[in-house]
Amino acid sequence: MRSRLILPLGVVAIAFKLVTATPRGQQPQPQPAPAPSSQTPPPFNTLAGGDGPQGARGGGGVVGGIPAPPAVPAGPTPRRADGTIILGTVPGQKGIWLPQNGGAAVLSGLDKAPYQPWARAMLPERQRNQLEPHTRCKPSGVARPFLTPYGVEIVEARDIKRVFVFDIGGPHTYRTFYMDGRSHPEPLTPSYYGHSIGRWDGDTLIVDTVGYNEGFWLDRRGTPHTDKLRTIERFTRTDSRTIKYELSIDDPGAYTTPWTTTLNFVWEAGTELFEYVCQQGNYADNLMLGEHKSMDRTSSIVP
Repeated sequence: MRSRLILPLGVVAIAFKLVTATPRGQQPQPQPAPAPSSQTPPPFNTLAGGDGPQGARGGGGVVGGIPAPPAVPAGPTPRRADGTIILGTVPGQKGIWLPQNGGAAVLSGLDKAPYQPWARAMLPERQRNQLEPHTRCKPSGVARPFLTPYGVEIVEARDIKRVFVFDIGGPHTYRTFYMDGRSHPEPLTPSYYGHSIGRWDGDTLIVDTVGYNEGFWLDRRGTPHTDKLRTIERFTRTDSRTIKYELSIDDPGAYTTPWTTTLNFVWEAGTELFEYVCQQGNYADNLMLGEHKSMDRTSSIVP
């Protein structure tokens, strides 16, 4: 199939203006090249498992030329009248949770994870092909929604004993943590998010999840798993701006022993859930066809 080059309307308009403004029989005069910018793109870790420049969100800075809201000084952990902590949005406020270090956030200890030989061999293959399901609008289980520059919103619905984690970017879906004391049903049909049951241990929300399918990556780096995966997540809000996140992975199909990784989330005040339309026709089709040898991750504009 012959590919077509589609230019933005602004580019077409500028080109038309240049052509029509040149007198017949004369060649357009070359224009001097613009002076190099004094700003250099922020570094990006191509194996970070994230989607943007380091420090892009959650503490000021500039994303795609648009200033991010400034960091709000940390205060004490918000609590209800009964003394229990508020993990999600405080009533009367608005905001989202972002990965520390922006979209380039990475779970700690991935290089030292106890991979089985096939799982370790899968990593470079996935990095070469870059066919991550998340970039093709598929839901991503476990920690992947927390590793995007769009962030998540955590909503505690105490009246129905649920906690919801809304994934703003990508597939624009959500996870559900059941807080009513139920156990995992049997049998379970494998799914992207699995079946999650939660309980409080003091100020820490502990979430036990089983029943994952194999249709997602644990991060953009390509960390693999199988349908034998079981995760234990611990969410601890240490102050008004920070959630400490600890993830324990037990997957005898991909790892020799269970292992644990950590990450902090930071609060960005003033941002709310927004409409996001995920379309597969961005760069994923080109990558699958092999037209791109690698992904350029230096731009502040992220998919």
